[in-house]
Amino acid sequence: MSKSGENMFHVDSEIGVLKQVILHEPGLAFERLTPANKDELLFDDVVWVSRAQQEHRAFQQVMRDRGVTVHLLHDLLAETVKDEQAVAFVLERILDERQPHLGPALARLTGQVLSAMGPDELATHLLGGMNKLELTQALGERSPNGVRSLGLDLMADDDFVLAPLPNSLFTRDTSCWVYDGVSVNPMMMSGRKRETVNYEAIYNFHPMFAESGAHRWIDGEAMAPAALEGGDVLVLGHGTVLIGLGERTTPAGVELLARRLFRTGSAQRVIAMELPKARAFMHLDTVLTMVDEDAFTLFTGLDRRELRSWTLTPGRHQVPDVTENKDVFDAIGNALGLDAVRVLQTRQSSYAAEREQWNDGCNLLAIAPGTVIAYEVNENSNRMLRENGIEVLEVRGDQLGRGRGGPRCMSCPIERGAA
Repeated sequence: MSKSGENMFHVDSEIGVLKQVILHEPGLAFERLTPANKDELLFDDVVWVSRAQQEHRAFQQVMRDRGVTVHLLHDLLAETVKDEQAVAFVLERILDERQPHLGPALARLTGQVLSAMGPDELATHLLGGMNKLELTQALGERSPNGVRSLGLDLMADDDFVLAPLPNSLFTRDTSCWVYDGVSVNPMMMSGRKRETVNYEAIYNFHPMFAESGAHRWIDGEAMAPAALEGGDVLVLGHGTVLIGLGERTTPAGVELLARRLFRTGSAQRVIAMELPKARAFMHLDTVLTMVDEDAFTLFTGLDRRELRSWTLTPGRHQVPDVTENKDVFDAIGNALGLDAVRVLQTRQSSYAAEREQWNDGCNLLAIAPGTVIAYEVNENSNRMLRENGIEVLEVRGDQLGRGRGGPRCMSCPIERGAA
């Protein structure tokens, strides 16, 4: 643990050497996915859980083999809820008696069961959810005489008192580090909002983070209903941040983050880029990632000349100045001090392009300049990258990709060097 006031965690670029990262290995939440609930839980298909775990462990190992320290979300959360204050913090926020399916009695009973769990079991259910049968079995003799819940009576045994969070797999979205601070993000979709509470608890109470001295750019739901998700946030270096404006991140979210970065001087410019508002383009990193000091991948189906973007810089009265750019990559090149930016696009048919977009062909995790992790299924994109001098470390993602997220989505860097 660092001394108070010394920030050992920072992310200074997208492509600097990756040193520490948070990942989440699939578990109980994936076992809860069914054809009936997958849409509500924001997945496109059910998952072969044991195979997804194998794929994820291989993903972890690729990073460990390159010297990256991997922290697993479940373990961080379990270590966090050893602190009684952390447990109280979480339960107060996730068991709001005003939630339609709860009410005062069920919120009380659920809190009673969760607070009696050990740290590992509690972390498992905070991520994996709890159904009525599990709740009633856990209550046993602890159920107070005369306490009856209308909500509980109306539930079937397999209905969720606490919904599972399978999208916790995508650790980038809920928590993203930007230079010398972290943004704990208010999520756009209701099925992901509870993820924010888990990260708030970790950054507030886990010994590794509690005294890190890191700035807190966004403090969870305090910013809602403005929304910001980490898949839209790229730390380019040189005091520049690129943010996508699409399905999940709002203009208010961009401006609020920019204002806080400018206030400390941690960044001097934010470039905001408009995205189509569709699930296939849910985050910026589904269509664009940085792969080398001067190189970006861009989805073949997008024309750089048609991409609208704006540059935000510090303005008066803590209101950012906003200027529309003529070309987003010219703006990026100018910000990074480059004569030109390489925009890498795969030459392929519209059919192949659509398939690779669906399989996150542009969603690449750089672990060093010019070295990226990619799904092996995206053969055309990976070949194109190699032809342009990029080292591609392939991983299998047949099951992991069913939630529409690639290696960058599945990783939250907490320490990375400058490019």
